[in-house]
Amino acid sequence: MSETAVVAVVEEKSGPLGSLQYWLAVIFVVGWSAVICGGFAVQFLNWEYPCPLCMLQRMFMVLAALGGAFIVRKGMNGTIVQRDYAVGWGLAIIGCVGGAFTAWRQTMLHILPGDPGYGGAVLGLHLYVWALVLYVAAITTLGVVLSVSYSTAATRIPSSFAIVGKCALLFCGLVIAANLVVVFALEGFHWKLPDDPACYELFYDLGILDDGCVLPAK
Repeated sequence: MSETAVVAVVEEKSGPLGSLQYWLAVIFVVGWSAVICGGFAVQFLNWEYPCPLCMLQRMFMVLAALGGAFIVRKGMNGTIVQRDYAVGWGLAIIGCVGGAFTAWRQTMLHILPGDPGYGGAVLGLHLYVWALVLYVAAITTLGVVLSVSYSTAATRIPSSFAIVGKCALLFCGLVIAANLVVVFALEGFHWKLPDDPACYELFYDLGILDDGCVLPAK
């Protein structure tokens, strides 16, 4: 019995349109990392403590960024296949859907008239509302891009793109590490983060602070 060899021919797509998904992946990595940095700015400049739902939304942002990071890392090798795009965007969509549900849940907790919401507002909206808007926008963007995926998924990524990709991954890695430090500082040596954090528990657990875990007067 003779064997039949099946040869798959992969069309190489290049040019600005062909590299669209790669650059979208870079935007996902940098964009979500920047959003988390914005959360850091509000947290430290306004002296606010993120609640468990806030931190969970950050975790989903990290997952969405890692989906883009997977594509960027594969593209840095010079060759990327359709499967890599599918895996990366699959992770990103899971992160965005999970984050959108978490942000929606927190929004619904403060939807009643007269409820001041949790934390301060930025441009009239609380951070969890902004997170919901960004998650929905990201899912919509991915839906549009994937609907024209054949012409926007390059199989060859120029080596010149690698420098931008490395910078994006480095930025994302630093943000993830910073977020882990922040979570550890908030939670300390406890199993879970309080529903309404009032301090950085780690400093009290280590005995660095001992004046009581209370919110500062405003």
